[in-house]
Amino acid sequence: MSIPIIGTILDAIKGPLDKLIPDKNARRKFDHELEMEMLRAGLAQLEINKAEAQHPSVFVAGWRPFVGWTCGASLAWHFLGYDLLNWLRLAFFADMPEPPALNGTETLITVLMAMLGLGGLRTVEKLKGVGRDGWRGKR
Repeated sequence: MSIPIIGTILDAIKGPLDKLIPDKNARRKFDHELEMEMLRAGLAQLEINKAEAQHPSVFVAGWRPFVGWTCGASLAWHFLGYDLLNWLRLAFFADMPEPPALNGTETLITVLMAMLGLGGLRTVEKLKGVGRDGWRGKR
């Protein structure tokens, strides 16, 4: 399988089933059907994603960009804005209260890394020459 997560899921499912289906031909047929069903489910999700991306409402089509911008802004505040504002406060405005700090940075990093991982897969597609030029066609 070319999609790593599908291979992992299938391996977890196939392990116990090898003992239940001793006939090699029947097991191969079952494995093939299982893989095809996983791919069909992935294609169905892809169609849902395409429909969402083409929706005219920003509340439907814009949730992924929203998450991306929110993660980016939060990361910028956590690693740049907070420290810079705190330094300026201490240097020039000692009586000013401390700026708010972010809690839950581990969750933020987890979401951001997941999104960047998906972006990395897109880069690999482009390098291999199988990616499209734009998400809605050529630009």
